[in-house]
Amino acid sequence: MIDRFILSIDQLNKTVGHAFAWCIVILTLGTCYEVFVRYLLNAPTSWAFDMSYLMYGAVFFMAGAYTLSRGGHVRADMFYRLWPPRVQATVELVLYVLFFFPGVTALVISGWGYGTSSLRILEVSVNSPAGVPIWPLKMMIPIGASLLTLQGIAEVLRCVQCLRRGQWPPRLHDVEELENQILNQVQQSRGSAEAVR
Repeated sequence: MIDRFILSIDQLNKTVGHAFAWCIVILTLGTCYEVFVRYLLNAPTSWAFDMSYLMYGAVFFMAGAYTLSRGGHVRADMFYRLWPPRVQATVELVLYVLFFFPGVTALVISGWGYGTSSLRILEVSVNSPAGVPIWPLKMMIPIGASLLTLQGIAEVLRCVQCLRRGQWPPRLHDVEELENQILNQVQQSRGSAEAVR
């Protein structure tokens, strides 16, 4: 039951993360277009700068929970990976309670005020004459922080499950770190070499 709940939160954040990953494609195409018209046609656009920070900001705010669901945020792996799973879970649980939840709660609360005041006046960018709306980006702050909070709850439950079982519950897999791929290949090669002997 708890594992299903954890995986359903992972799935929600996977869906959101994959949807907002398309912002990278839009950002790349928009930037290429801007470079083309600016340097070859000598006709720069008025919206390129705003578009670039809106797309990057959208990815940044909305993919944080997805990254957390994959264990992709930076940590001191040089120590962490050497610990047994129960020690890892204990340390993570303490860090979530002491640092993560107070931080994301502050982000939700202050982001909500920041986003709603921007929405109230339908704020537009002052960086260009195009008047690109930026209130949607500011509303993504509390939404992304709320998803991050939800994923944090899933991670705490994952820690509790690890403390009970002595091993980490499964994660959804759709991408894998290159380092993990290389380590798996090395282990498979060693296994094959030992089987031949």
